Amino acid sequence: MTIGKFRIHREGYRIIIGVFLGLVALNIAVWLVWAGPTLYHWLAAFASLLLFLFIVMFFRTPGRPLEPNPLLVYAPADGKIVVIEETYEKEYFRDNRLQISIFMSPFNMHSNRYPISGTVTWTHYQPGKKFHARSPKSSELNERSSVVVSSENGTEILVRQVAGAVARRIVTYSKKGDKVHQGDELGFIKFGSRVDIFLPTGTVVDVRMFEQVRASRTILASVI
Repeated sequence: MTIGKFRIHREGYRIIIGVFLGLVALNIAVWLVWAGPTLYHWLAAFASLLLFLFIVMFFRTPGRPLEPNPLLVYAPADGKIVVIEETYEKEYFRDNRLQISIFMSPFNMHSNRYPISGTVTWTHYQPGKKFHARSPKSSELNERSSVVVSSENGTEILVRQVAGAVARRIVTYSKKGDKVHQGDELGFIKFGSRVDIFLPTGTVVDVRMFEQVRASRTILASVI
């Protein structure tokens, strides 16, 4: 859905309509309980407006076209860098990888994008717990969806969508064999989460801890 230059993600249509109808019902109930207008009516109306605007803003999906570059790895999500470290990735690679993690607050745009172009060689969804997305153990224990993309030169990168404490659904559009382009939409996570990306060790990192990054705009690294 597009309103002028403002776009709403399709994952938000039902939720936005549901919230709108619920808030209308709530305000009608307030008017029925208290003859008005009173302070209660103004408070209910103001709180309803704030909540509705927050939901609409959460499901925004700005257009971010980019010129694909096979030497660069772009951020797959908006948010803050919370992990840059070498770690053992045991789900797919089963060896040491450079992990970069991006924490997305409820105020960030939650559409996730492909960091590189290539072919989807593996996907996996794993149900799990609801630890806070900043927690190191969330990457292994929380609900998560992993996607591996192989570039034209054979370099494989794993992108993992991780549900946080308040996330209610991970949506991943990737299927094995898909040909994908850098910046295309990979999926969506609803309400607070993180995205981990696993790169080959020795990859040159172009971001620092706690830096704010933007999907398809911020260069995370240069692939070796």
